[in-house]
Amino acid sequence: METKVIALTTTQQVLISQIDEVAASVPGEPDCKLVNPFWINTLEGTTTLEPFLNGVTREDTFMMSSDKILTLAEPTATLLEKYQDIISPPPIVTVTPDE
Repeated sequence: METKVIALTTTQQVLISQIDEVAASVPGEPDCKLVNPFWINTLEGTTTLEPFLNGVTREDTFMMSSDKILTLAEPTATLLEKYQDIISPPPIVTVTPDE
């Protein structure tokens, strides 16, 4: 699964997400699986990442038709690092009692 910047045709939103192409069993069905998509918000000169469909659903996997995607691109190193920091699970810290 690759991480890509995704420009959508319908909403003019730009997302960053892990994306996988899947075979549609019927023509016209969604054929792209987005995992952990985030909207890239560049308002006011700063870049923030906001969960896709935030406030509407808690899901983190979405199916989308490829005809809704205008283009796919490689994220910058800075954006990729910010994205990976968000989606990575926190480290497990084990504490051993002092003897």
